[in-house]
Amino acid sequence: MSSDDARDRVRDQASGVAAGWSPPDAPPSWALTAELFRAIAEDDVLLDLAAALPPDRLPPLLLSAAVRDLVAREQPAPLAGYFPTPGSGQPVLDEGFRPALAAFAREHAEELARLCAAHRYQMNEVGRSADVLAVLGDIAPDRPIALVDLGTGAGLGLQLDRYRYRYAADGRTRTVGDPDSPFELHCAVRAGDPPVPATVPTIAARVGIDVEPLDLGVPEIRDWLAACVPPETGAVDRFAAASAVVRAHPAPLVRGDLVETVERVCADLPSEALLVLVDTYVHVFLPDDDRARFAALLPRLGRDLEWISVDPLVPLGPDGRDSVQGLPVPDRAVEAYRAGVTGVVGRLSVRDGAVSGRVLGLAHPGAAWLEWLA
Repeated sequence: MSSDDARDRVRDQASGVAAGWSPPDAPPSWALTAELFRAIAEDDVLLDLAAALPPDRLPPLLLSAAVRDLVAREQPAPLAGYFPTPGSGQPVLDEGFRPALAAFAREHAEELARLCAAHRYQMNEVGRSADVLAVLGDIAPDRPIALVDLGTGAGLGLQLDRYRYRYAADGRTRTVGDPDSPFELHCAVRAGDPPVPATVPTIAARVGIDVEPLDLGVPEIRDWLAACVPPETGAVDRFAAASAVVRAHPAPLVRGDLVETVERVCADLPSEALLVLVDTYVHVFLPDDDRARFAALLPRLGRDLEWISVDPLVPLGPDGRDSVQGLPVPDRAVEAYRAGVTGVVGRLSVRDGAVSGRVLGLAHPGAAWLEWLA
């Protein structure tokens, strides 16, 4: 791929992320995230840094994390003052942000490149547990579940029964989950009526799979994961609170390629439990062959299972049309995705070896809203 093609690809990806964070009804706290990705799409230094990265490293996202990590350590004025910290609220964004970011990128270009070379982008958006819980209501399991979190990162998604959820629609709210949880996930229902269960299903076993599982007990790892979180005050606060839950309730994390590892991991889970595989923004980044191999192996696992996916359409960008689960995509999903990166919520079921599935809804990448289609 030529350098011009790489720049065009990164520009499209970064612009798509920015659009996802800047719809007409976006709250003010989203503006910094949108502006950061617009800068990556438009600033020559940032664009060149991202375009030099391998496409499978998620260049715009990885570079945004490197910027945040270095800013958090260096605390350059005035740039550091634009980024929220846990409990700080969202700082005011003004016209000084872009020049400060551009100057920082020019001064620290080599160090930003080294950070990108040494790390993977690991997005641990715990708010997506609200999307997963809505699908569990659609499944209505009458038995405990064995939860497998694919691409688990630090394992935040494995603790969904230890969070509290508040769904808001048309002036009404519904709260489910652990009433004693240290924090609450808020999800605005923009359309439809997601079948949120009255209680969170019992989790009989839980395990995460990742090519690089991460230990939140290590401060350096925790700092890098915090840098991967969008610089939006709600996301920053959610990560800090969920990290505390994970550290208090460590779950097993297995290192390995998810396609190669999932069969072995599932074989060790209790047979009486319903197997639930959860994938949030993971499969969209797999090569086509790996997605096909994963789908083909599910009936071979020899047990009833559900695969819950919250992923953008493939490819990541405005031309995407295909569900990562191979499910028919309604026109509404394509329309929403072309307006900005949007998660497509899908459910694929295996019962007695027979496979079925459907697209259920749409979700904001930062878990701010859910739109139910089914």
